[in-house]
Amino acid sequence: MNRPDSNAGNAIHQASFTAGDALNIPTLKVLDPQGTIIDGAQMPAIDEALARRIYDTMTYIRVLDERMVASQRQGRISFYMTCIGEEASVIGSAAALSEDDMIMAQYREHAALRYRGFSTDNFMNQMFSNAKDLGKGRQMPIHYGSNELNYMTISSPLATQIPQASGYAYGQKMQGVDALTICYFGEGAASEGDFHAGLNMAAVLRSPTIFYCRNNGYAISTGTDEQYAGDGIAPRGIGYGIETIRVDGNDLLAVLLATQTAREFALKHNKPVLIEAMSYRLGAHSTSDDPSGYRSKEEEELWAQIDGVLRFKTWMMNQGWWSEEEDSALFEKYRTEILSALKVAEKVGPPSLEEIVTDVYSDVPTHLSNQLTDLKAHIAKYPDAYPSGKNGESH
Repeated sequence: MNRPDSNAGNAIHQASFTAGDALNIPTLKVLDPQGTIIDGAQMPAIDEALARRIYDTMTYIRVLDERMVASQRQGRISFYMTCIGEEASVIGSAAALSEDDMIMAQYREHAALRYRGFSTDNFMNQMFSNAKDLGKGRQMPIHYGSNELNYMTISSPLATQIPQASGYAYGQKMQGVDALTICYFGEGAASEGDFHAGLNMAAVLRSPTIFYCRNNGYAISTGTDEQYAGDGIAPRGIGYGIETIRVDGNDLLAVLLATQTAREFALKHNKPVLIEAMSYRLGAHSTSDDPSGYRSKEEEELWAQIDGVLRFKTWMMNQGWWSEEEDSALFEKYRTEILSALKVAEKVGPPSLEEIVTDVYSDVPTHLSNQLTDLKAHIAKYPDAYPSGKNGESH
């Protein structure tokens, strides 16, 4: 509880404001725009094996995004969202984690799931909502989840995962496990009430949570200059008493360093950390969006010049860890693999109708069994109104 004299040593005796722009958070950088280490920059813990795994994931996600946007335009899937331009932010942070750490993502972090080992078949089955989908067809495309890989299933409403992450990490602390929770969200989601509730909860309860804000410049079509007047999202963490760091989100080495440091601190002190990664969404918000209506081609080209994938590739080549020949072969490998898996997944039938009432209760309760019976009767009465699955079963 505050004491009457708790701030006596920091008192003033004339009315004056603390300026709204008093906080100006610096940005951590390790690589320059050309992919060269900045003199005096601290390096993250990274070796050739880790660097190759990171770049492999970057390449895969670029190809996946390219292929699935084309598939949506062809009418093969209904919806898609890319990670283009933000791969360094997502993969660099995921690479700093333990496999036991929980990931609670928004909807543009499929690169983190791939880094954990999500297979091409798993990606395709989810996007086609077929019988092999881990979510049994209950989600729209790109709403992934994997219990095995500690990746919480995506929820479309913005910021719902933020207070959930605070609570989950608090549970990890109470269980005494050597793991934490990272929570991804965009700067637009930071305008939601759940952002403030989640950060305050974590700060007060000393929950080992890494709050990772991808500040990519736009909340769909709303630019940051229309979203807030302060110095981004980072000062909000300080306002809640949370250790905070801002990082160049297109600098993979800086992201890796920031997240490694944040994880070590959060587990050692059982306290949350806020990371604000300054990046840019090179693609559209989703396949339903046309960014030409709210930003210029010149702006996009400017950010493309400091693309995180190219910068990291250049650094790897300077290390002697990568070559253009390997690069071309890897892109071709994943183009072939993804297209092949896509053609297979789109032919797999939908989940069984019975699965619509499973997974919530250990035993299906009577009221759901009755509703399923009524649904089957309705489908039998109007069979032409419903698509058919394998063996003529309607779904």
